[in-house]
Amino acid sequence: MVHNDEHRLHTLGQFLKNTRTRLAPSAAGITVTGRRRTPGLRREEVAQIAGVSTTWYTWLEQGRSIQVSSQVLEKVATALQLNPEQRSYLFLLANPQTAEIFAERPPKIHPTLQRILDYLNPCPAFIADRRCNIVGWNQAAGAMLGPIGPLSTEERNIVWLSFMKRELRELVVNWEDFAQDFVAILRNYYSQYKGDPWYSEFVEHCGRIHPQFHSLWEHSDIPSAPKTIREFRHPQEGKMRFEITSFQVYAHADLRCCVYTPLPDSETENKMRKLLGTAAVS
Repeated sequence: MVHNDEHRLHTLGQFLKNTRTRLAPSAAGITVTGRRRTPGLRREEVAQIAGVSTTWYTWLEQGRSIQVSSQVLEKVATALQLNPEQRSYLFLLANPQTAEIFAERPPKIHPTLQRILDYLNPCPAFIADRRCNIVGWNQAAGAMLGPIGPLSTEERNIVWLSFMKRELRELVVNWEDFAQDFVAILRNYYSQYKGDPWYSEFVEHCGRIHPQFHSLWEHSDIPSAPKTIREFRHPQEGKMRFEITSFQVYAHADLRCCVYTPLPDSETENKMRKLLGTAAVS
């Protein structure tokens, strides 16, 4: 539990530092004279804008365990010009609440949800839980990503698949963007479910096996503008382009549905229908 808290504070510090160094002084109303060795804002500048001491802000960015009130945190968020998603992420990391240790058994989706997924063919679609485990999918998803049913629970994790499955890395154009999107989603869940030690263990495990995961985890933030277009190079059908729609399943708030809709100005839908005509149900 202590290790999990240390990891959360480290993540908070990295988030603050990354945000601070990307904010131009001119955007914060600071006039720059001469050369600056520090990219973005300095710690003391953020502290001054937020109306807090430089020492306190430095401790916060260093990931020290200090008391943080909502009022002061709001000032820091304003100073860093965070958007609503980033502001929410900051509060989740900085204000941990006691949480129960959640059951490890993956949830089962209702048959109605599965029927909705099936109706979405030929659009690849899947539902993932708060650990990014795929718990429901349609035939189109299996045709695009590869058979899902035979995979173990660990292998069925979309983050794990993104890094560990060579065929998927070769399938996705701009793979790093694809993987980073799911890492950002995982980090958001991690900040919400701080009482679940699974997240720290999963992150450490992935980092040991795939060094690039550690790099993306350390530097990923909540995206300000989610990427909605994704391109694949399918080994059978070649170039395929999709628009991504992702939303929470309201009946189960920790389930998220992801739908890949073929772009109308491409041959992607016809290619998907061709794949479904020959693909076995996964």
